[in-house]
Amino acid sequence: MRHELKDYLHLHFLVLIWGFTAIIGLLITIPPVEVVFYRTLISAAGLGFLLYYHQLSLKIGKAAIVRLLLTGSLIAAHWITFFASARVSTASVCLAGLATTSFWTSLLEPLLLRKKIKWYEVFLGLVVIGGLYIVFHFEVDHALGILLALVSAFLAALFTVINARFAREHHHHTITFYEMAGANLSILLFFPFYQYFIADLQQLQLGLSWSDFMYIVVLAIVCTVYAYSASIELMKRLSAFTVNLTVNLEPVYGTILAVLMFGEKEKMHPGFYMGAGVILFSVLAHPILNKYYKRKFLETDNLR
Repeated sequence: MRHELKDYLHLHFLVLIWGFTAIIGLLITIPPVEVVFYRTLISAAGLGFLLYYHQLSLKIGKAAIVRLLLTGSLIAAHWITFFASARVSTASVCLAGLATTSFWTSLLEPLLLRKKIKWYEVFLGLVVIGGLYIVFHFEVDHALGILLALVSAFLAALFTVINARFAREHHHHTITFYEMAGANLSILLFFPFYQYFIADLQQLQLGLSWSDFMYIVVLAIVCTVYAYSASIELMKRLSAFTVNLTVNLEPVYGTILAVLMFGEKEKMHPGFYMGAGVILFSVLAHPILNKYYKRKFLETDNLR
């Protein structure tokens, strides 16, 4: 029980760090695609150093490497849409939309991992959707930001469920290294399309100011190498749904931090905070319902 509590507290600390990422994204001046390019490049380099320092092998088989590289492309798309959402709306709206991750997970986890669907997980996921509806109702001007955040949330749920399987097979630093390398490679391959259709060649901003560089280093080392690797390690003991449901506290932590840092710019309609409260309720209710479900399952199993 003590170890389980320690894991939950560690997870909440990681979520607090992730709540800060949208704020950092607003402080960086270059576009989201370039931000993610540098973030994944520095993260892959940092993880490569850790693997060398701890003498961990990168030999996990060609098929596993390909799967991890492809998963990395999902992570890149998730981060790009995440930062884009914050840019076109606010950090608070972006984080609120990301809270639908648990709903997507409740659908994807049974489908991809062949687990039994738990009624309360679907219910709590729908509660989160209800909370998001309240947010959307009062913040309709930020529709594009919310839609981008919903795409980001779906991608986050998808790669988290995939990583739940990888976490049982490989070391978390190895997983994160290949996924960051895959994310960076996918952006390199995306650059020609990006330059031609989205950003004019003259507008591709690969030059970094000193402040942008420092913010990206924090994103890469603290929010990725440490937080992302630690979350994968926790998945050895916590389910993907538990992780993603707790991540729903990211908008709560992030909104508080955003208001403290940006003041009036991040203050929202009271209805926004009502919706955030509904999301918070789903997070707090999950461990209670999960404990009840396990107890009923054990009682039923003992009667057989």
